[in-house]
Amino acid sequence: MATLLHLDSAVFPQGSASREVTATFVQTWREQHPDGQVVYRDLAANPLPHLDAAAAAAGAGDPLRSELAAELAAADAVLIGAPMYNFSIPSTLKAWLDQVIIVGHNAGPDSPVAGTPVTVVASRGGSYAPGTPRADSEFVQNYLEKLLTSMFGAEVDFIVPELTLAHSQPAMAELIPLAEASRAKAFTDAEEKAKALAARLAA
Repeated sequence: MATLLHLDSAVFPQGSASREVTATFVQTWREQHPDGQVVYRDLAANPLPHLDAAAAAAGAGDPLRSELAAELAAADAVLIGAPMYNFSIPSTLKAWLDQVIIVGHNAGPDSPVAGTPVTVVASRGGSYAPGTPRADSEFVQNYLEKLLTSMFGAEVDFIVPELTLAHSQPAMAELIPLAEASRAKAFTDAEEKAKALAARLAA
C-alpha cells in the first residue's frame, strides 16, 4: 500500500489555485490507487513552529522534527501546494522544510528520501516563465528544485498554474484566455501525473 504525503500551504482555504489542483491530484490518486494512503498536512490551518535553537541543536532528537522526518521517509510520493507569495514560498512551507531537513539524519547522499517523486503545484498570480519580463524573479521552482534534489535526492516535478490574478485584476484582463488555458492544463497535468504515479507505485 503506497503512501502519498500531501502538503498544502495556501493561506485561503477557498479559491486557491494550488489547493484546487492538489485536490484534483489527490482525487485522481485515490481513484487509481484505492488501497493507497494519503497523509495530509494543512500548513496554513495548522502551522508548524519556526525552527529555533533548541530544535536545531536536537536534530532528530526533537520530537516534532523526528515525527516530520519519519512521515516524509515513509511516503512513497509527496505532493506540495506551493503558491508564490512575494516572489517566494509561504513561510509555513519554509517552516516545514526547516523542521524536516535534518543534516546527518535524512539529508545527504544516503537520504532515505532519495528517489522519492515529489510533485509541486507552484501557482502564481502572474507569469515568471522563461522569456517573460519577470523571469528573473522566479524563486519558487528554482528554490524548491535545488533544495529537494540537493538535500534529499528527490525526483521533483512541477505543475504551474499561472496568471491566477487575471480575473480579478483589470490590468490583466487581456490575459484571461491565457490564464484559463494555464488553469485547464494544470488540472490535466494533475490528473495525468497522479494516474502515472499511482500506476508506477502499484507495479
